[in-house]
Amino acid sequence: MASYSSSVIDKIGIVCLSVLIFWILISLLKFLYYTFLAPLLKINAVNIQNTGKWAVVTGATDGIGKAYAEALAKRNLNIVLISRTQVKLDEVAENIRRVFNVEAKTIQVDFTNPDIYYDIDKQLHELDIGILINNVGISYPYPEYFLELKDNNKVYDNIIKCNILSVTNMCKIVLPGMLERKRGVIVNISSTAAQIPSPLLSVYSASKAFVDKFSADLQTEYNKFGITIQCLLPGYVATNMSKIRSSTWMTPSPSTYVEEAISTIGIKDRTTGYFPHALLVGVVHLMESVSPMLSRWFITRLMLNIRARALRRQVN
Repeated sequence: MASYSSSVIDKIGIVCLSVLIFWILISLLKFLYYTFLAPLLKINAVNIQNTGKWAVVTGATDGIGKAYAEALAKRNLNIVLISRTQVKLDEVAENIRRVFNVEAKTIQVDFTNPDIYYDIDKQLHELDIGILINNVGISYPYPEYFLELKDNNKVYDNIIKCNILSVTNMCKIVLPGMLERKRGVIVNISSTAAQIPSPLLSVYSASKAFVDKFSADLQTEYNKFGITIQCLLPGYVATNMSKIRSSTWMTPSPSTYVEEAISTIGIKDRTTGYFPHALLVGVVHLMESVSPMLSRWFITRLMLNIRARALRRQVN
């Protein structure tokens, strides 16, 4: 009887080990397929030129937004630039017209003002919009404890308006036209902060988690009508918001990041858009699976170091 029980346990162990190995292999193959093979061969990739005549980009005068505007103009789409500063809007629009020989319109608004959307809707209503890049967003001035951030009522209110309301309302504006035409792409910019522990950035990371969940469910609702909704979760990119000036392989320039990310439209509904950022998220998730406490402690120490440097700069 004992030997029979031992034999059964051995067989169960072999089955469990086989399932684990199979799961690891499938996960590895999916990673290689979606990260390298599918973008290279353009499997299920969206033909951007066929989505419509115009692309709309929010937060379009700097960083990832500006890079998306230029990348889409390079692909022969006319561009609507939406941002806060008219001088910057005019500079980017003029450069796009001159370099890419496409049309460029500007809409000057402050996304922390919730009363802007009627005017935006009015200006976009007659356009054949094929792509919306919901890029505009704000973060903390530096990592800080929830109750200790200076002017936290204003900062948190603006984060909610700019990071959550903007995505929701811009989708409400462009989706009816896309639905009528049975084509279109919406890219909602979230953050790796939505995927990994982000202490000292709690409101920002939670706002980006909203974008992640909202995008996933919206994709389920509208994909059957020919509309692609992608959530992009970038790590650090060398932009004004990140306060990183020099690009590296882990913190790429906006143009480097966007050229890789744009190739994933139609291939991945949810992606970091950039291989090194996917590696970073994978390492953090591995750390969490081994020791959630260690993972959170490690990231907290990183955030506290960034906070300390920012506070020293304020003193100096």
